[in-house]
Amino acid sequence: MREIVLDTETTGFDPETGDRIVEIGGVELLNHVPTGRTFHVYMNPERSMPQEAFEVHGLGDDFLRDKPLFKEIAQDFLDFVGDAKLVIHNASFDMKFLNAELGWLRMRQLPMEQAVDTLAIARRKFPGSPATLDALCRRFGIDNSSRTLHGALLDSEILAEVYLELIGGRQPGLVLTASGGAGEGDAGIAWKPQPRPEPLPPRITEKEKAAHAAFVEKLGDAALWSRL
Repeated sequence: MREIVLDTETTGFDPETGDRIVEIGGVELLNHVPTGRTFHVYMNPERSMPQEAFEVHGLGDDFLRDKPLFKEIAQDFLDFVGDAKLVIHNASFDMKFLNAELGWLRMRQLPMEQAVDTLAIARRKFPGSPATLDALCRRFGIDNSSRTLHGALLDSEILAEVYLELIGGRQPGLVLTASGGAGEGDAGIAWKPQPRPEPLPPRITEKEKAAHAAFVEKLGDAALWSRL
């Protein structure tokens, strides 16, 4: 199963009022294991950066001025995503912006059912508790000390760890196929060790056996070893 843990940074809260995406970061998971493959790009939003947004992510006009436009990276982004599930914290926000940008270009939209919302998962799992990314890092003991500002790729990497904790732990269960190879889907069966055709010879020498017997004899009849 292929998943993309995804995050965006924007100029504000609403694409319908002129806000745009300025950064996309994505981390690929295969069967809940990071593959090392990522997607990361900054974009020129073709507008000035509001101070409120700059204070969140630190991406200013001078830095973004020479970056590509969304239309220049849109197809690469769609190719990277493919039909993978999109794991996003507060998915409705990012999906709204992504589909607005894609819609303006008359390109393929990303259906909402393709998204997995980790914010919703966290609220169901820990009702009444803070469910921000920072709060979940504290809950799961995940190091987010490098997150002084929001950043799409860094937040995606952190969210990948949070997501794996939310669904049951960072180390997914090992599932192997009947042939002994790693299974890619859910068709594998749990691996079980088979008995050896011939038992291994004992590694205890006769001298060691005698010394152990003498030691147990000194313990008396009430010793635990006498009952085995």
